[in-house]
Amino acid sequence: MSQPDADPRRLPNLPVAFFAVVMGLSGLTIAWEKAQHAFGLDLGINPWMAGVTAAVLALLVGLYTAKLVRYPKAVLAELRHPVKLNFFAAISISLLLLSIAFLPVNPDLSRPLWMTGAALHLIFTLYVVSVWIHHEHFEVHHMNPAWFIPAVGNVLVPVAGVALGFEDISWFFFSIGMLFWGILLAIIFYRVLFHDPIPERFMPTLFILIAPPAVGFIAYVRLVGELDPLAMILYFSALFLTLLLFTQARFFARLRFYLSWWAYSFPLAAISIASMLMFEQSQTETYRWIGAGLLAILSLVVAFLLVRTAIAISRHGICVPGH
Repeated sequence: MSQPDADPRRLPNLPVAFFAVVMGLSGLTIAWEKAQHAFGLDLGINPWMAGVTAAVLALLVGLYTAKLVRYPKAVLAELRHPVKLNFFAAISISLLLLSIAFLPVNPDLSRPLWMTGAALHLIFTLYVVSVWIHHEHFEVHHMNPAWFIPAVGNVLVPVAGVALGFEDISWFFFSIGMLFWGILLAIIFYRVLFHDPIPERFMPTLFILIAPPAVGFIAYVRLVGELDPLAMILYFSALFLTLLLFTQARFFARLRFYLSWWAYSFPLAAISIASMLMFEQSQTETYRWIGAGLLAILSLVVAFLLVRTAIAISRHGICVPGH
């Protein structure tokens, strides 16, 4: 993928939302690892995919750090923006996802990634929720599913946390995520049903609705070790939201390309992984093939997004004022 700041004058406009690319690549990596386990295969691609994803994260961290050093006011503007603010948590989520991706490859690397990601995500959650409480400029039209990222993203922590031996901490983060999922889901549907439509550039974020119940299902099964009624509710809620959004495909197909299109990727990865975990827990073949089908779609989507993102960067459609 081309470097977002090939022209140094574009650095102040490097969006923090770029870290959603790492979320998508991490989700794809984890989904392929899960698929190999579900089908009893070993394609030998896990270390390579995890390594490439880590390299992309390192590149973006380097670029955004340069932006922070050289253009601190631009970073501060994003921190104060009612929508862009939420994407800072994509940094900590990227670390958490990489900890999951590296868990079967290198547990010694997975642990510091998880610890750093969990600590950083708690800081982001406390900061963002504090901003929500004391805001002076937020309005209903600012609300979109990207608001799930900092608060509800906490449900991701147990996925690797339990395996690494941090069970109580994992329950703590899981509880935070589930608390805010219920709160924000109600607000999102209120905003969608009774106010102006979500702007075109943020429409892809509707796919984020899939992620909380899908990741919540994965995390909950990790915590309790089995399927129970709550686990079933979480999985089927995610599956319903996936079907609902797939029926809206004609509307998404009309949208112009924005960086927000990466919001398609991680939620699709989450429901694919959840389906294959559902197969492992229930031994019902249907779920394995649902997961495989979703993984095929995810792989095509990520390949398409990489190409479109590279084209947009080369044509100065990203990292310009207003993006």
